[in-house]
Parts: sequence; C-alpha cells; structure tokens
Amino acid sequence: MDLIKMTAHELKDKLESKEISSVDITKSYIDRIDKVESSVNAYITLTTTQALARAEEIDDKRAKGETLGSLAGIPIGIKDNMCTKGIKTTCASKMLEDFVPPYNATVIEKLNNEGAVLLGKLNMDEFAMGSSNENSYFHKTMNPWDLTRVPGGSSGGSAAAVAANEAVFTLGSDTGGSIRQPAHYCGVVGMKPTYGTVSRYGLVAFASSLDQIGPLTKDVEDMALVLNAITGYDKLDSSSYNKKYEDFGENLKKDIKGKKVALPKEYFSDGIQPEIKEKVIDVAKKLEELGAIVEEVSMNMTDLALPAYYLISSAEASSNLARYDGVKYGYRANNYDNLVDLYKQTRDEGFGKEVKRRIMLGTYALSSGYYDAYYKKAQQVRTLIKNEFDKVFEKYDIILTPTGPSTAFKIGEKINNPIEMYMNDICTVPINIAGVPALSMNCGFDSNNMPIGVQFISKAFNESTILQMAYAYEQNRELPNITPQI
Repeated sequence: MDLIKMTAHELKDKLESKEISSVDITKSYIDRIDKVESSVNAYITLTTTQALARAEEIDDKRAKGETLGSLAGIPIGIKDNMCTKGIKTTCASKMLEDFVPPYNATVIEKLNNEGAVLLGKLNMDEFAMGSSNENSYFHKTMNPWDLTRVPGGSSGGSAAAVAANEAVFTLGSDTGGSIRQPAHYCGVVGMKPTYGTVSRYGLVAFASSLDQIGPLTKDVEDMALVLNAITGYDKLDSSSYNKKYEDFGENLKKDIKGKKVALPKEYFSDGIQPEIKEKVIDVAKKLEELGAIVEEVSMNMTDLALPAYYLISSAEASSNLARYDGVKYGYRANNYDNLVDLYKQTRDEGFGKEVKRRIMLGTYALSSGYYDAYYKKAQQVRTLIKNEFDKVFEKYDIILTPTGPSTAFKIGEKINNPIEMYMNDICTVPINIAGVPALSMNCGFDSNNMPIGVQFISKAFNESTILQMAYAYEQNRELPNITPQI
C-alpha cells in the first residue's frame, strides 16, 4: 500500500487495527520529502529526526494499550508563523531568521496532545503578507501541479506539502484567503473556521481581527477530523469564543436535501476566469441533483471588501510589527549611530519589500488627519459587509462562489504589480471581514490542467453545514484523471 497517498482517517483506521505503525508512515513521508523537497521547497525547517523519535514513542504507547489521541502517529506540517517550543519560528522573514520560541502555540499543544508527528515548519509569504509565496526571505515554493507556477499564499508551503504528499495534513493561517487561495491553486481542501473558534495564542500576528488558523487536508473527512482536534475555547486568547463545539464529523454523511444555496452574481463577474465560472456552476448543478435548492442572489457590498480589507489589515500590521525594533528579540542591524538609527536600520534590513509596503500603508491610514477618512471608514464598510452576509444567511444555508478569479499563475508574473496581486484575494477577503467560516475544495481543472477551487461559505459557527455540503459534493463529483507534476 502507498502510505503517502492515504488520508488521515484511512491511516488512523490502519494504525488502530495495527496493520501499520507510525514509524512506517513517518519513514514513508521522510522518504517522500527526500525525493521531492528540492523541487517543491515547501519547508523552511525539517524536524525529521524528532519526528521518527515521536513516531516510535507513539508506537510504544499503542503496543502497551495506552489511550491515544485522535491523530496519534499522523505526520503533519505547520506553517512557520505558529510558535513551536525549541524549533525555529521564522515567519519566513530575515527579522526572525534565528528566533526559537520558548513555548508552543495552543494549536501545537492540542496537536501534541492528540499524538500528531511534526515533520517540520512550512514556507510562507513573509509575516503572512502575500498571495503567491514569492515573498519568503528563504526561497520560493513551487506548485506541485506545475513547478513553474505559484502555490498561492501566504500558506503556499502548507498547501504544496499536502498536494505533493509531503505531509498528511498541515495547518495554515488565513487573514484574507491565505488558506483557501492556496488550496484552490494546489487542488486540496482548505478551511478558514469562524473567527474565534481556533485559538490564535502563539500565532505571530499579521492583522489580529482577521487572522485565523485552519487546516489544509486531502479530503473533507480529514478536515472534520482535524477541526475536532484544534477547535475550542482558550483562556490565553482574548478573541477565543467560549462555547461547546460539536463533533464536526457527526452530520458529515447526512444527505443535503432541502439545503438552500445562494449564488451571488457579483462573484461571477467579468473578472473571473470563464473556466472557473463554468466549473462552479457545475458544482451548483450537482448540489441541485442531490436535493439542494440553488438560487441567485445579489451582494452589492462585494466590490468594497478588497479596499476595506487592505486598509484594515495594513493598519493592524503596522501596529503588530512595531515590536520588531532590534532591541528585544529578532534581527538587529550591525551598524547604527543611535537608538532611532537602530530602529530604522533594523527594520530596513530585516523586513522585505511587501512587508514595508503594508506597514507604510497602514501607518498612513492611522495617522492624524487620515484616520477618519481611511481606517474608520473601512471599519464602517466592514460592518455593512457583515450585515449583508447576515441577511443572506437568514434565508440560505450556504453561499457558493469561486475561490479565486484565476488559477495559479506563473512564478514572477505578478510580483512587480501589487494591485494585480491583491486582486487575487477578491473572492476570499469578504469572508474574513465578516468573520464567517469558508472552505475551498477542488471542483475541476482548467485548460492547462491546473486545479480550480469552489468556495462554500456559511454563517458563524456553522462549519458542520459547510462540511456536510462539501462532503456530499466530494462523494459525487466527477473529476478527470489528472495528477500533479511531482
């Protein structure tokens, strides 16, 4: 059996029946990484020695009959902006190139408690700012479907690792689409949960009111399994929502007859690649065949989401990144004349071009005389966008849209055009602004055999309905037999 092609739930069943061991799985993934990582560049830091030791520990516990967690023995990868005790957490930045956290993020503690095996930390756009993974200080990650194309960003390493079978599943973070857009480009399942469901403690902040950790997996059932492991209230995170969370797999396999699906016409405008529109409409037709009710709606605030997002996120980034000054931790410039010069030289040398661009935009939006015109206005628009989503969800269970306006583009094609790059997030940023959950999954391929993503959106804390609808589609979709280049 080819272990690297199996899903987490399939491996879990075989581990529990003792058909295979965690060491078997972990060695298979390490062999795979050795074979393809030089082409994909998904990882920044590999922890394969520790992974094998962890796998042996899990196997020993299983042999002794000890109670194990739901992910015991499953090899995973983590985006490199989540703190891992004793393991570098760089945020793909020169600023944190040698930073080793003294503590684990809450999601890492939860995964450790469930017995997951960490293979390493994954590449990303620096401080999670980007849509292509080309902004990493270390190296560019390639799309496994076509090594000349981007994997998406900022969680491009996380998506590429799953697509290239370099991890069973991974965690990414999503501020404006940074899980779902790479999932779309790489043909995997990616989900941004409701804001507040997964603890952000230990996640290096980009924009605190928008950031959300979520999984990237091989199928929808794996998504439910991983969400069960990482959701829950955390007193260490002031934005964590205190409620009892359901078992996300409980309703997964129920039929979807009578579920109401909204197709917002603004998400199918002229800016969307025709092949993407066609495939997403095919998804809607398939859901109708399965008993769902599909209707077209209008969401007039959609066009305002992108400018509002970039003002809000950049303003919060300028505040969050002010801590990197060369004094407390991280990179420090070698040559400076005084304290002010130390700040300037450190930040000039330590931050990349895209990070500097967003800091300047955010600082300007928050400055005296411009706060009301830009930041305050963007927050008012944010409220209108959230209200529009709430209104649609009064009548519909799911909103169905494309995940992005185009499929994966060539490396270097858009890196020098920030506005064109930002437009890649047009279908995903409204979801972060509204704080609702959304999932992207593969629904076909374009004429270049590149994956196309469809996005399922629902009201806050309604992840189970998204998973139910996505699972129903996944079990009934018909995809051509196309495989990644690597």
